[in-house]
Amino acid sequence: MTAPLQETTLYAKLADGSLAGTWTLDPARSTVALKSKSMWGLVSVKGTFTKVEGTGIVSPTGEVTGQITVATGSLDTKNARRDTHLRSKDFFLAEEYPAITFTLNKVTPTGDGVNVEGTLTVRDRGNPITFTSTAAPDADGAVALDATVEVDRSHYGLTWNMLGMTSMSSTITIHAVFTRA
Repeated sequence: MTAPLQETTLYAKLADGSLAGTWTLDPARSTVALKSKSMWGLVSVKGTFTKVEGTGIVSPTGEVTGQITVATGSLDTKNARRDTHLRSKDFFLAEEYPAITFTLNKVTPTGDGVNVEGTLTVRDRGNPITFTSTAAPDADGAVALDATVEVDRSHYGLTWNMLGMTSMSSTITIHAVFTRA
């Protein structure tokens, strides 16, 4: 495991333009996972989106923008019946809304990583979201970002909840590895 970028190092790399350019998410080295509580909080439902893509642009002056997209139909919980239900109108409505998108608006270096601001869009409902992420360089020049984000799924129209069994809170865990394009 590589050490997080220190604030001064990240500031310096952004400020001196050494990170400037276009970056591409490496889907083979990246994961986006989802976890939610079911059965009145007694059971954790976990899944991984198997199709993820993204890009990032770092300007010569250090501003960062980008986007990560996951295919809603690619969610794999290791239970085919549950996966079919999650892709249905009760949840992601994958046929009509094939992607969940995070659009990055701003990155601010912090003591051991970055503060991330952007918009999360699910089922055509976009909401602002802010979270912290660690940022770690790999030996090959890639940059890995790791974050855990809590999301209230009702803010995105995902309100199905038979008998109140399912939590509205979901945890999204992201490991995004970006390489220079």
